Amino acid sequence: MQNKFQPKTFHPVGLAVHSRGIPRPDSNSCASGEDSLVNGTSGDVKDAVVILEKTPFQEENISDLLKNHTKLQLQMSNDIYSTYHLYPPPQLSEIKTTVIYPATEKHLQKYLRQEVHLIRETGEDYKNITLPFIQSQSFSIQWVYNILEKKAEADRIIHENPDPCNGFVLIPDFKWNQKQLDDLYLIAISHRREIKSLRDLTSEHLPLLKNILQEGKEAILKRFGVAGTQLRIYLHYQPSYYHLHVHFSALSYDAPGISVERAHLLTDVIDNLELDPQYYQKQALTFALRADEPLLKKFQEAGRA
Repeated sequence: MQNKFQPKTFHPVGLAVHSRGIPRPDSNSCASGEDSLVNGTSGDVKDAVVILEKTPFQEENISDLLKNHTKLQLQMSNDIYSTYHLYPPPQLSEIKTTVIYPATEKHLQKYLRQEVHLIRETGEDYKNITLPFIQSQSFSIQWVYNILEKKAEADRIIHENPDPCNGFVLIPDFKWNQKQLDDLYLIAISHRREIKSLRDLTSEHLPLLKNILQEGKEAILKRFGVAGTQLRIYLHYQPSYYHLHVHFSALSYDAPGISVERAHLLTDVIDNLELDPQYYQKQALTFALRADEPLLKKFQEAGRA
């Protein structure tokens, strides 16, 4: 008989810790299962962010998990239904840990609990509020250039189209440990450096976007055996960094940032640009901002939030 059991996927989990070390979960991260530990201290000690992620169970380990050396603690029993706390052995309790050190204030604020507000940004808002704000900030993306120039992570590149205009690099996202396909997650990073975000895209960029879509799917199928119909391929707006990149994640994986107010499917982006070459210069776009983000303050000062 075919085994139809599907192992449960555990998504990233996070805690946020302020300067005295008291856990403060980030409400947005917890919704997606991501936890982080934000450590801020005074003196010469620099701040750090530690992201804790429970990796998905691997199917071949399920038998050991349920039969061998596992403690079960009954919580509730009612007729045929019962609930337990299960305490797996250490070898089946892996927690992937990502460290950002030294962490900037922007990193720290990203992982702390805050109220969130929806912004409806028109094309004029982008020109008058968002773009000047981006240009006034010193967002470091040297790590992106290091990947493109193969100064870092060269051995992790899954696929590259070296064309300087329509090419890109496909690399696993740090969220994915590549041990299972349940939480498959890769990033395609454009070689072109002048494209900051969705707002810069025009019909001129259609060859690049189509290359990312087609070659990205082919590379993932060849390397990991996952078909394009099982992938969620999208862009973020606002992005976490201002250099054009596209996300590839397993369709069954509730990855962080796939909510309707942030994710834009690449196929929809291509269709919109084919209908109107200036679509993303004109269209109002909705996104969420945390309460203490400077960009929210700019929108408030302009009477747009």
